[in-house]
Amino acid sequence: MEYKDHEGYTHDWVTLLPTVQLAYNTGQHSTTGKTPALVEKGWNPLLPVDHLKKNLLTIHPTAKDFHDMWRRACDTAARCIPEARECNKQRWDKTHMEPDFKKRDQVLVSTLNFKNLKGPKKIRDSFEGPLTFIKLIGKNAVEVNIIEEFSRKHPVFPVSLVKPYFQVEEGKFPSRRKNPTPP
Repeated sequence: MEYKDHEGYTHDWVTLLPTVQLAYNTGQHSTTGKTPALVEKGWNPLLPVDHLKKNLLTIHPTAKDFHDMWRRACDTAARCIPEARECNKQRWDKTHMEPDFKKRDQVLVSTLNFKNLKGPKKIRDSFEGPLTFIKLIGKNAVEVNIIEEFSRKHPVFPVSLVKPYFQVEEGKFPSRRKNPTPP
């Protein structure tokens, strides 16, 4: 597989993976303030740049060229990381919004993780409800009022598994069959 970089050069990205992994593991991250190698192993690996003695009067031209290339690559990566972070933030913000549920709203809960429902998975409903929304727990979880059928379930669900319930008008779909009421 090949890709073109920002200057138009074609590269085989598979050959670059070890370099990318090394750069990621030896770069300081903003969340921890440390490198992933230091966090995971307790030490940072020595890089070729670390072996270059700086106090020599003459440095071999190949070593100097390698050092300059490494420094340029690090500077380019340092410029690209904030751009990539901002791009990822914009993409996340565009598709993910805070849930706007209010107390006593009717919601549907996904049955994705419900293992004890009867019948074949193919014909089961993908959402159950409506259930009554009670409160938002943090930014990523909601608490709902569990009906008797799901009394053994925990009442807190991730926001990604909950969606608002909209009541359908009676006359809108006249040929639709009504769900039989449970005995």
